[in-house]
Amino acid sequence: MSNDDEAAEAAAEAAGDTHLLGFSDEILLHILSHVPSTDLVLSVRRTCRKLAALCLDKSLVHSVLLQKDYQASEEKVKQLVKEIGREIQQLNMAGCYWLSGSTIEHVARCRSLVKVNLSGCHLTSLRLSKVLSALQHLRSLAIDVSPGFDASQLSSECKATLSRVQELKQTLFTPSYGVVPCCASLQKLLLYFEILDRTREGAVLSGQLMVGQSNVPHYQNLRVFYARLAPGYINQEVVRLYLAVLSDRTPENLHAFLISVPGSFAESGATKNLLDSMARNVALDALQLPRSWLNGSTLLQHMKFNNPFYFSFSRCTLSGGHLIQRLLNGGKDLRSLASLNLSGCVHCLSADSLLRKAEDDIDSSILETLVRSCCNLHHLNLSAAHHHSPDGLGRHLCQLLARLCHLRSLSLPVCAVADSSAPRPDRAPAPPAMHAVPRGFGKKVRIGVQTCPNPFAGQSAPQPTSVFWSLLKKLPFLEHLELIGSNFSSAMPRNEPAIRNSLPPCGRAQNVGDSEVAAIGQLTFLRHLTLAQLPGMLTGSGLVSIGLQCQHLQSLSLANLGMMGKVVYMPALADMLKHCKRLKDLSFQAERPALNVVIFPLLHEGLTDVIRDVPMVHLDEITLFKSRVAEEPPNLWW
Repeated sequence: MSNDDEAAEAAAEAAGDTHLLGFSDEILLHILSHVPSTDLVLSVRRTCRKLAALCLDKSLVHSVLLQKDYQASEEKVKQLVKEIGREIQQLNMAGCYWLSGSTIEHVARCRSLVKVNLSGCHLTSLRLSKVLSALQHLRSLAIDVSPGFDASQLSSECKATLSRVQELKQTLFTPSYGVVPCCASLQKLLLYFEILDRTREGAVLSGQLMVGQSNVPHYQNLRVFYARLAPGYINQEVVRLYLAVLSDRTPENLHAFLISVPGSFAESGATKNLLDSMARNVALDALQLPRSWLNGSTLLQHMKFNNPFYFSFSRCTLSGGHLIQRLLNGGKDLRSLASLNLSGCVHCLSADSLLRKAEDDIDSSILETLVRSCCNLHHLNLSAAHHHSPDGLGRHLCQLLARLCHLRSLSLPVCAVADSSAPRPDRAPAPPAMHAVPRGFGKKVRIGVQTCPNPFAGQSAPQPTSVFWSLLKKLPFLEHLELIGSNFSSAMPRNEPAIRNSLPPCGRAQNVGDSEVAAIGQLTFLRHLTLAQLPGMLTGSGLVSIGLQCQHLQSLSLANLGMMGKVVYMPALADMLKHCKRLKDLSFQAERPALNVVIFPLLHEGLTDVIRDVPMVHLDEITLFKSRVAEEPPNLWW
């Protein structure tokens, strides 16, 4: 540790340079907040006296984020806990699968912890008991419940800690109540069901829980209930047992009730009793139900809402009339609504008729009422449906959505941003997507040898007069954008049943290409971008514009871009990645010939060299191409 800080600072000033230590403490603290905690405490703190004091400031050591910090080795984590363990109040170790169980046990030294996330960590019942027994101030907990979990192994000190926990996030990999029976003070319960129907040995699992585990408290203080199910009948069986407990006595303070279920989920007697009780006794602020519970039901007519902030009606047969009358109270003021998920609601912007065809235009008056009523929306999802705008000034979907100036995340079908169904004047008509290019092997392109030319050489520059350009110009603070083809279905669905019969892209999607992609470059604060099923993208030159201007981009998902059977955007993507210095997650999905012949060789030959220049990218996680905008309510966890 240097003793000549002042001398070094004076020398720097004499040399006419600005020394880092010459900044105010407030600026230095802001800079240090972007340094990983392990580096901050174990390296930066040892450089000089001033930084040694600042690195231990409460604003930096009270909250420690190790999630996806792949540089945090076991020795570093142990040393970090040893140095500042008693100061840490919030610790997020979600997904730190590389840390051994003995390292996780060191969390017990952080005796001031109020919130801890251990999802994805190696935890047994005995290890969890040992850790929680020492955390008397804990109020928020996230864990996984894996096969072999035994609640009877939890000590009395551990159960005492759990009795004070108010927020619990529990991921179930085996049929179990987990630690829920011990949490009598719960206000927020988040359940993620990831139970497989069969064991690794092929044995069929049962969703019935042990009788001794059914002594679950009545959640008198519960305010938020959230359950997300992976595909499989056993997940539905187990969640019914959780709901049966709620149906006996619905918490009076419940204000958020959300269930996300792939496919169909039949109602039972317990669930009907629960919904009837909720309609009578509670006023909700957030609601998400399985579509089979809402389709053809009058439930929304009887539900009471206080100051709603989140609605999700993904893939429901909700017509435009029902949307306005039942949900928006006839167009009344809903300024409290922050998030609205209408993904897959093909009739939500049309009249009451459910005989709508994909090529039919939307009813602009319904969308205008929606925009006027929910003027403070932050998250909007209109993907997985054909929303074609009629002709006329001010009637296009993009022109109406431009009024939602508070939007931070937006998901749209590709065909919804097209100016019209007519061919683009600056482009030769593209052949139909089904016959654009025969399936087969494409010519290999070496990344790292070729460099991408000028993004707009040989084609039109981005058009400031297009409706999509104007929309993004009015939404400068958008952080999350998804453009997903209305007929796109992922080959790797995460929480949805697999769909093997893929449909060709919508005809209007042919008019959305490189110029529209380049318009995304206006979004200076963009952090997450998904582009899927854009057949009109010819060279990928718009990606370069995004890389140059969207310097905050952290995750990029690309699927089925360009003509069928071709991956022509790889040189542009390689050039784009050179500028994406903050990129953390990168994912691809393309048709099998392109994957086998183009992408996999390029990952080996050239793209890995590009990624080495982007040190934050990690390819050990596969991002699945399912719309993520407004999928989980904001502020539920972390």
